[in-house]
Amino acid sequence: MKFLYGTGNSAKLEHMKRMLDGLDIDIISFDDINSDIPDVKETGCTPIENACIKAKDYFKAFGIPVFSCDSGLYFENLPDFLSPKVNVRNVNGRYLTDEEMIDYYGGLAAKHGDITASYRNAICLVYDKEHIFTDFNEDLSGSKFIICGVPHKKRVKGFPLDSLSKRIDTNEYYYDTEHLRINTTITGFRRFFTSVLEYINQCQQLKQN
Repeated sequence: MKFLYGTGNSAKLEHMKRMLDGLDIDIISFDDINSDIPDVKETGCTPIENACIKAKDYFKAFGIPVFSCDSGLYFENLPDFLSPKVNVRNVNGRYLTDEEMIDYYGGLAAKHGDITASYRNAICLVYDKEHIFTDFNEDLSGSKFIICGVPHKKRVKGFPLDSLSKRIDTNEYYYDTEHLRINTTITGFRRFFTSVLEYINQCQQLKQN
């Protein structure tokens, strides 16, 4: 089954393909669409609101099954106003580059001490006008981790904060361990897509009968 992943972030596209490897899903990108890409405004206050805005707008533009994801970053040991939530890249009205994100969040940690953080992830898949699937469950989200003030030397385009991320149990950089945070979200995303595939296949079988 073919789904368009509504993101312009190539790192996130490859990330999703790895997580869903082995499922009967063909994930395509904007590069595979011979059409103008709409400028979708993420005006939601929560990850699930933004995921739905993007998926619905892309479905309206292309008319094919499409899904979008959104994340919020939440801090535990800092005042709530310092948690970026859905505005991870948008700080003080500016859209930050990868390096600017490392500088900003690394600076927060240098000022306040190591930050206990967690991501909350959401997904919306629009199959057609009648079938829209959403999920904002805990198993889509990564485990708690530390944002530190000194970045790792490694950089992966599209995932700048991984350079500041450490395991909360060992205080090791994720890039220095074999157990990357991606492993904590695979179960949730595979569960979501497996249930969507099962439902769609059941509907198609009922129509054939």
